[in-house]
Amino acid sequence: MLAPVSLLSFHWSSQVGPNYVSYACREAIGCSGTRLSRALTPQARRVYNVHPRPLRLGRFELLCLLSVCSVSVEGGMKEIVVGSDVGRRGTPSPPPPPPQALLERLKDYGQEDAFAFWDELSPEERNLLVKDIESLDLPRIDRIIRCSLGSQEKYLGLPLPAVEPVPEASVSTVEARTLEERERWWKRGLKAISEGKLAVVLLSGGQGTRLGSSDPKGCFNIGLPSGKSLFQLQAERILCIQKLAAQSNDTGFMPIHWYIMTSPFTDEATRKFFESHKYFGLESDQVTFFQQGTLPCVSGDGRFIMETPYKVSRAPDGNGGLYSALKSSKLLEDMAMRGVKYVDCYGVDNVLVRVADPAFLGYFIDKGVAAAAKVVRKAYPQEKVGVFVQRGRGGPFAVVEYSEMDASMTTEINQTTGRLRYCWSNVCLHMFTLDFLNQVANGLEKDSIYHQAEKKIPSIHGFTIGFKLEQFVFDAFAYAPSMALFEVPREEEFAPVKNANGASYDTPDSARLMLLRLHSRWVVAAGGFLTHSVPLYLTGVEISPLCSYAGENLEAICRGRTFHAPSEITI
Repeated sequence: MLAPVSLLSFHWSSQVGPNYVSYACREAIGCSGTRLSRALTPQARRVYNVHPRPLRLGRFELLCLLSVCSVSVEGGMKEIVVGSDVGRRGTPSPPPPPPQALLERLKDYGQEDAFAFWDELSPEERNLLVKDIESLDLPRIDRIIRCSLGSQEKYLGLPLPAVEPVPEASVSTVEARTLEERERWWKRGLKAISEGKLAVVLLSGGQGTRLGSSDPKGCFNIGLPSGKSLFQLQAERILCIQKLAAQSNDTGFMPIHWYIMTSPFTDEATRKFFESHKYFGLESDQVTFFQQGTLPCVSGDGRFIMETPYKVSRAPDGNGGLYSALKSSKLLEDMAMRGVKYVDCYGVDNVLVRVADPAFLGYFIDKGVAAAAKVVRKAYPQEKVGVFVQRGRGGPFAVVEYSEMDASMTTEINQTTGRLRYCWSNVCLHMFTLDFLNQVANGLEKDSIYHQAEKKIPSIHGFTIGFKLEQFVFDAFAYAPSMALFEVPREEEFAPVKNANGASYDTPDSARLMLLRLHSRWVVAAGGFLTHSVPLYLTGVEISPLCSYAGENLEAICRGRTFHAPSEITI
């Protein structure tokens, strides 16, 4: 016997399908889709054809009028019968149609399914949907989808057999560098920095999800003795370089401008983090935040995936979204107004990154190329890193991801050197001329070819398999008329933080240990001594970037002194 225990209110429409009844009931009683499916009486399930599989559709209201939901308890199981009072009150008036012009535009691009749930939405939700669709640049997005999903070729544009190793002459290796070259490049770079010719761009759109944090990755504290975040370490390296540049030029210096690219998921938190830490000693007006763009997530046939019935699912457009973001934000013009000629670009998750490296900048200016990249040698053939290649003999440089390489390529040996033929790993440490960035921003936008990342996408049906469309910062190299690679020692400049502690590589623990070991070597080289209560290979000392950028000027602090590990050496 059914006894009315409570009245649950939600809106009703004659157009409501079974999934909406299911959704409304479980929202009303606050239970999961599985519990609701089990709780529905067979009669209700027959009447409304409610499928027992739980469906997650996002929050919305059904239309028009009150419906009565009677609940009884039999054997501890809630039974729910959904009834319509449409018959008592008459047939409701049909909802207004979607804006005709907007619907026709969607049809032109095969995306009219975005309005599939229009009749079931409330007036407020319809307005949200219209605004969401109107915010999309449909011609551009359609071009990107067709160019990206329609092409079956690798993003290199050539079959892999046409790929060649990078010529040895294009790489400045650590072992081939002379002391005179290193000193010349360092001084030349410092001079350009002091004259305000270098800007720094930080790629910081990612969250620390894999690290167990929802904060921007740059906020992460890897457990150094100082407790400093990645953002603070990088800001203090900029401060140190500014000081060195000022000392190298008696006529004064221009502050380094730091452009920080965020995403819709990290922008607000990043800005607040910098504000709360007073920009880590930098002037607030030498830091500019800007957001990378987003693109709709799409199904295999290129249709938009709906996150809710009134919202298109979107994702950031990859770190290669840098170029279009710089252009749309008019920051390329801003750089030109500041007198910038060169741009240092790097990713946030490298603990050892040498921000605004004078030696790299001096080498870059010396070579007179449009683009350059720091590289490290692959640690072993199966290391899962992208490597630099040449697109055909004499062609432009590009990066091939490990997953896109044939197994034989990963192990191929150069018979002359005895080393891997494809050995130069991409570590997201790049240098560009400003003129080249302007060229790339236009070229990438014109070509509209994006990488397809198959992911689980949040949708009205729960998580569904679809594609995020992304560009990578290294896509620019295909447009470079000239390019050079600059090898750096992995143990000195590359300690990524990508995975949570417990993983086998690229963790906060592994990155912290690399920094402590490097700084311990600096102390010893400067005449200092270390004591330690745990094995030294498990610890070390941290030197504040405000004291030294790359191990220089430490003799006055360290010579003859003993430091206990772990600890921080600061001013």
